[in-house]
Amino acid sequence: MIALKPAKGHLLVAEPTIIGDIAFNRSVVLFANHSDTGSVGFILNKVLDFTLKDLIPELKFSFKIYNGGPVEQDNLYFIHKVPHLIPDSIEIANGIYWGGNFEAVKELVNREMIDENQIKFFLGYSGWDADQLNAELNSHSWIVTTNEDQTGLIERPYDSFWKDKMLQLGGEYLLWCNAPENPSYN
Repeated sequence: MIALKPAKGHLLVAEPTIIGDIAFNRSVVLFANHSDTGSVGFILNKVLDFTLKDLIPELKFSFKIYNGGPVEQDNLYFIHKVPHLIPDSIEIANGIYWGGNFEAVKELVNREMIDENQIKFFLGYSGWDADQLNAELNSHSWIVTTNEDQTGLIERPYDSFWKDKMLQLGGEYLLWCNAPENPSYN
């Protein structure tokens, strides 16, 4: 397998050997930004136990919230695929956008003009400076892959995402598809 270089819009998939790391064990991270100085991403498959309505009670409807990563976990972030509805959005890649006018998002939620197939919310983000990410990649903590799902990334089921990536990678990764999250449970 040819190792990809990290790039905005690529996915960072946790190697099966990352065990005991609460934030990143079996994580799939979307790179929202990547440069020579560092990277920012959001964990796509770690849902939290509370909802958007729990954080913003004036909303009429609720959405799942995901653990975006260990940095700034008191801040809310979002990715979406409706830039025509959310001003000031920044394209990540392949029709997936980051951020934008949050007042517009609240209005869209309350008017039922947006749903969970179009937007995903996160508390916190994942961040690395260039040296840190390079060290983790060199120690084989992560696999960099392209985002084959394109805009389907948002509605993809979170509970099987990492396992599906292991199946897609094939080879030695197939062994990990049905292994328990904690190998001592085996």
